[in-house]
Order: sequence, then structure tokens, then C-alpha cells
Amino acid sequence: MKEQANFWRHPAVPEVNLLKARYVTHRFSRHTHAEYAIGLILDGVEEFQNRGATHRAGSGEIVLVNADSVHTGHAGTPDGWAYRMLYPSAEAMAEVTAELGLPYARPFFPEQVVNDPALAGLLRRTHLAAERGDDLAASTLMRTFFAQLMSRHSTPPHAPSNGAPAGGREVEAALEVLRARMVDPPTLEELAATVGARPFPLLRAFKAATGLPPHAYLTSLRVRRARSLLETGSPPALVAAEVGFTDQAHLNRHFKRIVGVPPAAYRRSAGTYKTEEGPVS
Repeated sequence: MKEQANFWRHPAVPEVNLLKARYVTHRFSRHTHAEYAIGLILDGVEEFQNRGATHRAGSGEIVLVNADSVHTGHAGTPDGWAYRMLYPSAEAMAEVTAELGLPYARPFFPEQVVNDPALAGLLRRTHLAAERGDDLAASTLMRTFFAQLMSRHSTPPHAPSNGAPAGGREVEAALEVLRARMVDPPTLEELAATVGARPFPLLRAFKAATGLPPHAYLTSLRVRRARSLLETGSPPALVAAEVGFTDQAHLNRHFKRIVGVPPAAYRRSAGTYKTEEGPVS
């Protein structure tokens, strides 16, 4: 079965990226991104890891992945899966929580797969309105969907049970170093020395805080930065060098494993409400 992916942004809902795709052999590597990932499985089964567990979502079920939460994604059956995804920014979700008067600034979804037929139908209508370029319907349905989703399935963000995690300050400092040295990252030993820690304790604390070891987190940071540059129209070859990938092929490989479409297709979607649908190469 042929894989297809269509990634775009609608001008009426600029803080939300959209994806319509069918995947069979494609596998999303362990990664994190700043946006929430909210989607409806149209057919087949998606299997993914998130929050220390393996989840399976089938036709008609809604997938909920919190922002900055490490997750994967792959087919749960030989025929793969098809879905429609929304990727709202944390700022967009915070705006809705404020309008609803919820007692927290940012929603948290404790369940990663929910069976809510009415909400699933609303998600599908919302996504279709954005695909068809209907500004009023897309913006109205999107806000309505997020409001109902939060009212039914969100809770306050989970707080650490025993105060600040061990090594928290060192991890925050390490994150700043990786952001500043994206093109020329330090070794683990250099990173630890820079933040005043020892390598193995820093590695343990970093993985506990982010869900990823420093080198994998750096890849996610590079892809985030690449997305921003591609959205300004920068060509993939220049973007690859700008964010620290060896070459364009290196960027392509990691970008598709995290975003689900090649960098060139993502770049074409910038500034338009819909991209051309095409195969995932």
C-alpha cells in the first residue's frame, strides 16, 4: 500500500500545523517537539511509545501526546495506518485554557488514546474544513474542538512528587549549552565539565528530565530549528549546514523520522494553507 503524507498550515489557524497521512513502513524515531500532537485514526492501527508505555490506537480513536513529551510511532498492523493530525502550539492551547477559565495555564492529557465518538467526529470535520480552505468554519470548529477536548480529557500538568529532580540545574544548563552549540556540540565529558557535573550522573539526570540522552535531544533541537528556517523559505541544503547536520541527506533522514514529511515538502507548505499530496520518499 502506497504511503502518502500531506503537511500544511491554514492561515485561519496559524498556531496549528496539520497532517493527513497514510504510513505503512515509516517509523517515527524517539523524539520530542514543542507542540501537542492530537489526531484521529481513520483506519488501521498506529502503535507508539509515550510516557513509559506502548499504546495502540485503532480506527475512530483519538491520539493525544502532550507537548515536549518523548514519543515514537509505527504501524501496528501490516497494512499500516491512516490519520489526520493537529499540532497546536503550547501558546494556542494556553489561550484556550484561559478563555475557558480552567484552573491551569497549560493542559495535560493523562490518557494517550481515548475513545470519544462525538469528539472524533468534530475533529474530522475540523480537519476537513481546514483542508478545504474554509476560513470561518476552520477557525470556529478548531476552537470548539479544543474547548471540548480540554473540558473532557485534560487535567492540570503533573508536578514532580518529591520537589525538584536531582541534577535539575545542571540539566537546564546543559540544555542551554546544546542550544548554543547546535552546530558544534561538545562531547558528554565536555558538557558535564561545562555545567559542573560528572558525565554519568548528568546523563542519568538528563534522560530523567527530557526522556532522551543528550545526543538524541540535540537531534530534536536541530529539527525544530530546521523547521523554523524552512518556514522562512531557506533551502534545505543551507538549512542542513545552519543547524549542524552533515549534509542535506543527513537532514532529510532525521527530519522525516520526526516530522513525517521530507524537508522540501515542509518548506513548500510554509505560507500556504495546503500542500500537494504526495508520496513519502
